[in-house]
Amino acid sequence: MYAQLQEINKRPKPFEFYTAEALWADPYTSEQMLAYHLNTEIDVASRNSAFIDRSVEWIISAFSITDQSSICDFGCGPGLYTSALAKSGADVTGIDFSKHSIDYARNVAQKEALDIKYVHQNYLEYESDKSYDLITMIMCDFSALSPVQRKQLLQKFHKLLNDKGAVLLDVYSLRGYDSREENAMYEHLQLNGFWSPNDYYGFVNTFKYDDEKVVLDKYTIVEEQGSKVVYNWLQYFSVEALKEEFERCGFTIKALYDDVSGTEYSDKHTEFAVIAVKNS
Repeated sequence: MYAQLQEINKRPKPFEFYTAEALWADPYTSEQMLAYHLNTEIDVASRNSAFIDRSVEWIISAFSITDQSSICDFGCGPGLYTSALAKSGADVTGIDFSKHSIDYARNVAQKEALDIKYVHQNYLEYESDKSYDLITMIMCDFSALSPVQRKQLLQKFHKLLNDKGAVLLDVYSLRGYDSREENAMYEHLQLNGFWSPNDYYGFVNTFKYDDEKVVLDKYTIVEEQGSKVVYNWLQYFSVEALKEEFERCGFTIKALYDDVSGTEYSDKHTEFAVIAVKNS
């Protein structure tokens, strides 16, 4: 027991482990995530429906979206943005790791007669001969990736975008980092049974890495038949650090916002959004 508790409370190196498949590819937990996505009253896996409506309206205006536009949404979930953007007439592609979410999105597109291409894949592995005018990555997905993965992704964006194409994404800010605290706790059926249909205890260790401005929520799920660990890494950015990452990969950040609905940037929130354009 002592050795197991030591392992549960062990602090790994930043981004030492990557367990996205334990959340998005697992049949049970991905179904729970879909339920969070579809709860239109809360901001957990997706923004609330009122925010999404404002956000889509702003995106269509800010990027002059027409039936000649091509858009790719990385981490599209159940298609809450892709469906709305497709109704503008744009050519839309959505990519997501969760089969439950992609299946739901495809069913919605079929029912609403929307011509959307959905790809069930880890977006880090996505390749296409198609090019896009706009790439979106919403709900701070970029912050969940390691520096190596972020570089890989930005290089992918650069390759996939048309000349003068743009990226819209949001990230966690340093104010968000300051609001987090280290903690350790355990709970029977932690997150109301989110992690397993079986009886379990959930241990949650929150670690902060001041030099890197990274937070880890480490979930250890202990069942009678065994245990598993899920590492939820979050990178928090200054505006300067994010600009440097984009510039190294051939982009210029041309605009800052408080969020992806175009709210004027204030530097007072736990998140912020950017528009980055591909350099010639």
